[in-house]
Amino acid sequence: MNARQRWYGVFALLFLIVIAYVDRVNIAVMVVNPDFLHHFGLGDNRVHQGTLMTAFLLGYGLAALLLTPFLETLMGYRRALTLSVLLWALLTAASPLAGSVLWLLLVRALLGVSEGPLFSLKTMYISDHFAADELGKPNAVSALGVSLGLALGFPLVGFLMAHFGWAMSFYLLAAFNLLAGLGLIRAFIRPAQSAPPPRAATPVLARVWRTFSDAWHTPMLGWIMLVEIATLSYLWGSSAWLPAYLIDEKGFSIKQMGAMASLPFIVSIGAKYLGGALLDRMQRHQAPLIFAVGGGATALCVAGLINSAQTGWIAFFLLAANACWGLQGAAIPTLLQHYAKPQAVGSAYGIINGIGNLFSAFIPLIMGLVMAAQGTVSSGFAVLIASQLVTLLAGGVLFGKMRPARPLAQRP
Repeated sequence: MNARQRWYGVFALLFLIVIAYVDRVNIAVMVVNPDFLHHFGLGDNRVHQGTLMTAFLLGYGLAALLLTPFLETLMGYRRALTLSVLLWALLTAASPLAGSVLWLLLVRALLGVSEGPLFSLKTMYISDHFAADELGKPNAVSALGVSLGLALGFPLVGFLMAHFGWAMSFYLLAAFNLLAGLGLIRAFIRPAQSAPPPRAATPVLARVWRTFSDAWHTPMLGWIMLVEIATLSYLWGSSAWLPAYLIDEKGFSIKQMGAMASLPFIVSIGAKYLGGALLDRMQRHQAPLIFAVGGGATALCVAGLINSAQTGWIAFFLLAANACWGLQGAAIPTLLQHYAKPQAVGSAYGIINGIGNLFSAFIPLIMGLVMAAQGTVSSGFAVLIASQLVTLLAGGVLFGKMRPARPLAQRP
C-alpha cells in the first residue's frame, strides 16, 4: 500500500470516530429537551441524567478491555470495524423505541459495547501502516475525530431535534451511521500488503490469552492508564454537562449553546495536530512532558471558567481549556505503540481505554452529585480540575521513569 492510500485509511478512521462521537453526545443534548425528559420520566433529576452517559461508558469500557483481544486475534481491524458499525446503527435506531428509562439505559450500555473496540482497532491500523518514527501525525489526525465529532455533534443533534423531533433524530443518525460508516470501511480500510501469518495450531482461547497477557506486560502501562483515566474524565465530564452549563446556568438558547459548545472542540482540532507534530520531533522519553504541561494548563483554564460570569471570558476559558487538553491527544497511543509488542498493541490500548472508560464512566454521575449538593452546574466542573491535576502528576512521573540514564562516566 502506497503512502497516499494508507493516509486515506487514517482519514476514514477519523470520520468513523466523528460518527461515533455524534452518537455519544446526542444524549447530552437530549437532556435539555422537555419532551425527551418527559417520555422517559427523567424530569430535572441531574443524577439520573448523568447515569445515561455512565451506562454507555460502562459498556464501552468493558468491551474495550475484554473484546479487543478476541477481535485482534481472530478478526482483524477491517472485519471488526464492519461489525461495530452495523451494531451502532441498529442500537441508535432502537434508542427511541425503549419504553422506559431502564430499557434506555440497557440500549445505551449495548451501544457502548459496540463502540468499545474502536480506538484499539484504529491503533492497530496505524501500527500496521506507519513506521515507529512517524506515528505521531496519523495518531493525531485520526484523534481529530473526537473533537470534530463533538464540534459537529452538539449543533447537528440540536438542529435535528429542533426540526424533526428528538425521536426522528435517532433514526436519521442511525441511517447515516450505516451508509457512511460501511462505505468508508469498504473503500479505505485495508490491511498492509504483507504475507498473511501462518494459521496457528494452538487453540483459540490460548491465542487470545497470549495476546491479552502480552498487552498487560507493556512497560509503564499503569502510569499511561492513569493518564488515560484523567484524560477521559475531562472528555466525558465536559461533554456530558457543557450544554446544561450553558443553557441552565448561563441562560444560552439552544442555538447559542450549539455554537458555543462546538467551538472548544474545534479549537482542540488544531491543538491535537500540533501535539502529534511535536511528538514526531521529540525524543521518546520527552513525550510525557505534553501531559504535564497540558494537564496543568487545562486545570487553570477550567478554574477560570468556573469563576467567569461574562460571555467573553466564558468563551476564552472554554477555548483555552480544550486547546490545552487537545494538545495531549496523540501522546497516549504513540507511547503504547512504542512500548507494546506489535502483536498486542491493539489489546494494550484496549486495556487502558477500557479501564479508563470504566473509571471515567462515573464522572458525569459524580459531577451530577456535586451539582445536586452545591446547587449549580459549574460546581461540578471542579471534578475536571482534579482530573487534570492527576494528568500533571502522572506526566511528571512518566517523564522521570522514561528519562534515559546518564552513562556511568558522566555521573558525579
